[in-house]
Amino acid sequence: MPLLTVRDLTSLHLGPLSFELAAGERLALSGPSGAGKSLLLRALADLDPHGGELALAGVDALRMRAAEWRRQVAYLPAESAWWHDLVGAHFCQLPKPAELEALGFDPGVLQWQVARCSTGERQRLALLRLITPGPRVLLLDEPTAALDPENVTRVERLLLDYCQQREAGLIWVSHDPAQIARIGERHLRLQGGQIVTGT
Repeated sequence: MPLLTVRDLTSLHLGPLSFELAAGERLALSGPSGAGKSLLLRALADLDPHGGELALAGVDALRMRAAEWRRQVAYLPAESAWWHDLVGAHFCQLPKPAELEALGFDPGVLQWQVARCSTGERQRLALLRLITPGPRVLLLDEPTAALDPENVTRVERLLLDYCQQREAGLIWVSHDPAQIARIGERHLRLQGGQIVTGT
């Protein structure tokens, strides 16, 4: 049974799209600006109005509370939101020291003021905030766009390990062909809200 099933998904300027994601599978998503990549991720996370059918491990999204669906099918936007002064206040469940270390932080980062954090630091911390509750599907909108090569490697390693250990599915938007080759077991390309190539 697929982990994530997408059938005739439509949203504003998007679809209909149909595909499946297996447990532990990593799907790279690419396409020109305006192709619908972010719209697709937002629809999959049930953040925007959409038509069609979504199911997680055979359970229709309509049978799940929206908050529970979004905890299991978790979306990381290109620019994350921060609403408290301190980093740690944004975590419902604090990350383990090993998880912080994997992304180049020590536990003291949880006491930092968000205003102190660089764009790249906020991007890595938002990723930790996303995975700490243990979602089954990760929807990542260019999660390494603001990172230097060392931190790109850290993020990729953490996410590949996460998918392998938890058999989580991953959909990763990237414009970097080398990164797509590294992280994607399968590759979909969007254009004009439609899948134009798939491998």
